[in-house]
Parts: sequence; C-alpha cells; structure tokens
Amino acid sequence: MRIDLHTHSSMSDGTDDPAEVLAAARGAGLDVVALTDHDTTAGWAAAEAARPPGLTVIPGMELSCRWFPDDEPPVSVHLLGYLFDPLHPAFAAERARLRDERLSRAERIVTALAADGYPVRWEEIVAHAGGGVVGRPHVARALVRGGVVATVEQAFAGLLHHHGGYYVAKDDTDVRQGIALVRAAGGVPVFAHGLATARGRVVGDEAIAAMAAAGLLGLEVDHPDHTEEQRGHLRSLAADLDLLTTGSSDYHGTNKRTPIGACTTDPEQFERLLAAGTGTAPLRG
Repeated sequence: MRIDLHTHSSMSDGTDDPAEVLAAARGAGLDVVALTDHDTTAGWAAAEAARPPGLTVIPGMELSCRWFPDDEPPVSVHLLGYLFDPLHPAFAAERARLRDERLSRAERIVTALAADGYPVRWEEIVAHAGGGVVGRPHVARALVRGGVVATVEQAFAGLLHHHGGYYVAKDDTDVRQGIALVRAAGGVPVFAHGLATARGRVVGDEAIAAMAAAGLLGLEVDHPDHTEEQRGHLRSLAADLDLLTTGSSDYHGTNKRTPIGACTTDPEQFERLLAAGTGTAPLRG
C-alpha cells in the first residue's frame, strides 16, 4: 500500500485543482492520498466528487502556526490536521481568520511591488487564484508571468524571501492552540517537516516534546526537505514520545519539483492515524 499524506491543490498554493491532484495520485500508483491545503477545506467537496475508484482520500489541512520561544523571536511552524470536523465552530473561525490574514498579507506585498514598478496587479492575481486562498506562490507566479523572474523558486529566493524587502509577516496561530483546535474537532495533529532547515529556523526537541504534551499525535518524518540524518532523529524522537510517524511528498504541482508519492507513510502508522481521527471519515469505497 502506497500512502502520501501531504498534498496541495489550487485551493491554496498548488497548481493542480483537487481532481487533478487525485488523478496524479492514481497515476503515481498511490492507494491513499491526503489533501492538505493551507488553512482551508475548500477542496474537500471537489475531491469527494472526483475520487477515482480504488483511491482513498484523507480530508486534511495544513495550519499556519508559530512556536513562541521564551527569549527568541517566534518560529514559523506548520501543523497538519487530518480527519477533523470542518464545522467545529472554534476551528472554523480560526481558519477563516488565517485566510483573511493570508489575503491581507498578499495584497500588501503586491501593493509594495507595484509601487516599485513591478508588473503585478492584485485583481489579476486574485483572478488567477480561481477562488483559492491567495498567498505568496500566487504573487510568485505573477512575477513569472511578468518576466521578472524565470521560476517560482527564483521569486522565493529573491523578492519574496523572508529576509527580503517585500516580505510581510502574518499573525499565525500559536501551535499549541492549533493542536488543541484540531483535537477538539476530532482530528489528528501532525507536526509538518519539523527539521526542514532549508526553509528557515526550526524548533528543538524540547519544543516538540512540549507540543506532544499539548496533544500532538504525530511527526512528519519522511519528507523531501529532510535529510536521512534528520529523518532518523525524528523517528527516534517519535518513538520516545509515543507519536505516530508519517511520510509524504508535500506535492504542489508545478510550483515545486517534487513528484507526488516521492515519500510515503508506513501502513501500520496510517492505521494508527485512522484510529485516532473521529471528526470526519476517509473518502473511500
């Protein structure tokens, strides 16, 4: 059984619509795929309608969070939530707040770029998003269309880098609050790509232990941005903390080069995840 528990569609920062994500999953020989768009469940209904026979779809989401160290600036962290009730009032309200935060942030970035003469227009970027949650990848694609950069990766390495002059921070959820919300909605919270140092600052083992004490249930171990050494460390830490482990591609369509199914989840760990999720059911049959 081949299981990929982290993919993105055009409902957030992927380039494939939900039906295309599922078609790619089936084409890659996957048996199970999770749709985990940023801060939204907007793709769930489309995924249910488009699910190919024989493919199990796990409803999920990637929540934008922060870890707040005592004596340092906050660290951006991402929390994967699976099988939660999308109608849980407090969790639905926090997702709506995060989507508004993303939209405001992206508009401020575009306004600053346009003021400096870059060929980007907010209305055009929103239109190209096709109803998805607008974020920096949409701005990056606009810069590619305008001939400013050759690739999305180049945009993120330069103009949109978090140390660049056009970066705008957003007010993300405290990760312990995010864990509590996922659990309250009957979901399974898993810490995403926790040691991916190529993405920026990462938290230490003490922070992950504190997340586990707050109700975290798993660690994403096998991820394209983790080295073998990092994977081994996370696997050992998960065993020490009695956390389940997952593997995934973090697929974004053409926004990233990693193919769907590049990393996968062990079936026994997947069964642990299924047993812990009570908020909604997998899409199967």
